[in-house]
Amino acid sequence: MQRINVLLLGLILVVFGSSWILAQNSDSDSKSKSNTRTLTGCLSKEEAGNSKEFLLTANDGSTWEVRSDAVSLAKHVGQTVTATGVVKNSTAHNLKEDAKDAAADAHMKKDTAEHGHMTITDVKVESESCQK
Repeated sequence: MQRINVLLLGLILVVFGSSWILAQNSDSDSKSKSNTRTLTGCLSKEEAGNSKEFLLTANDGSTWEVRSDAVSLAKHVGQTVTATGVVKNSTAHNLKEDAKDAAADAHMKKDTAEHGHMTITDVKVESESCQK
């Protein structure tokens, strides 16, 4: 009877130890991607919807619906800017990026342009017009 208890205790320790190690690894993976991003691209006005919504088409082809309470984005429409901001729902966004990276590693030919939402905290003008 005591031998079974010792075996059960050992099994429980192994399971919890493995879970803890896996949790530590996944925490470090999720922390490797920042909640803030800096992107360079063309800022335009969203066609429909909120007057505070803008579209940043980054040089890498990604598109970002952006807004800001800290910076006046309206005066930068039509300019190439470098924008720094906080990604909305960064956990889900990072998982989506991981899936795209895995697909690319497997040589799958899918559109890799990403789309996200971001709250801009800083803007730097790179060019007075967008390069086409």
